[in-house]
Amino acid sequence: MVEEGEDVSAFESFSTEDAGGDKPVPSSAPKEETSEFSEPSSSSSSTAPPAPKESAPEPQESVSTGGKLETSLERQPPLSPAARKLALEKGVPLSAIKGTGPGGKVTKADIEKYKPAAAAAPAGGATSGAPTYEDIPASSMRKTIATRLVQSMNENPHYFVASTISVSKLLKLREALNASSEGKYKLSVNDFLVKACVIACHKVPAANSSWREEGGQVVIRQHNVVDVSVAVATPVGLMTPIVKNVGSLGLQSISAQIKDLGKRARDGKLKPEEYQGGTFTISNMGMNPAVERFTAVINPPQAAIVAIGTTKKVAVPGDEAEDGSVGVEWDDQIVITGSFDHKVVDGAVGGEFMKELKRVIENPLELML
Repeated sequence: MVEEGEDVSAFESFSTEDAGGDKPVPSSAPKEETSEFSEPSSSSSSTAPPAPKESAPEPQESVSTGGKLETSLERQPPLSPAARKLALEKGVPLSAIKGTGPGGKVTKADIEKYKPAAAAAPAGGATSGAPTYEDIPASSMRKTIATRLVQSMNENPHYFVASTISVSKLLKLREALNASSEGKYKLSVNDFLVKACVIACHKVPAANSSWREEGGQVVIRQHNVVDVSVAVATPVGLMTPIVKNVGSLGLQSISAQIKDLGKRARDGKLKPEEYQGGTFTISNMGMNPAVERFTAVINPPQAAIVAIGTTKKVAVPGDEAEDGSVGVEWDDQIVITGSFDHKVVDGAVGGEFMKELKRVIENPLELML
């Protein structure tokens, strides 16, 4: 702001144009600058197309039907709740149904009669109508397995506890025993793990229990002996033959029974009492090197199952040398995941079971006692 009487010479040349007023249009407008990331166009090229003439778009009047806006529900044909439920169950699109009831109402009969339109012919010259899948009838065994698994997941509140366990000492013990067997037996890692689970069950009996509802009474049955169900893959599905009273058996007897039960399970020669029951289950996929860990579904009415992953070599710190340096050693490790029924086994108790299992596996000489 200029005070009265001060010099205003600086504004002598100020005009309305400087204040943003109308300026005279120059005879030739400057060329519009291109983006700094694009190359400038050249009209001198013989191959350059002629510049198109810009023309203002013709105005178009919007078209309206005059009807009121409808929601997606209002646009659906009228139908009864029973018909709507049936359509949802069968996956029938309501927009494709023409109702035959009063006022165009869709009936259950309309939905029952609905047939989807034929699919378009496959591209690439594929044979029209050729099936792209195969329906395999479910066997009675598969139906039973499915029913029990669904029942287990619905009725047993699963929780999972995983533990990384060293098996280096166990593998050395196994190697020594097999070397001195003179061909009478060949122990597997699974034989040792079955025995270890039994010892852990004796330490934590809650893992060797089951939830029972009998005669209007609900009880938790704690078993005094450990009958181990060993999961075996068979051509008809997963089966769990039982090694009974494992606590009274040595490693050689456990190994012989597991081999015999597994063979007869795959041949379909097991008796019902040999695979029905059990108090604890072990599922081992350690023979598959791709399976580091997994979780298993509880085998009801049991309250616990352990899932065994494959053996991996892991680098661990070695003993400290005299100069204070610490080397690296290779340790054979597996991951075992326990699945527990929270109705029977509380979280802390499941953790205690895994602690006992880890302890006995990492100190395998206890298996010989």
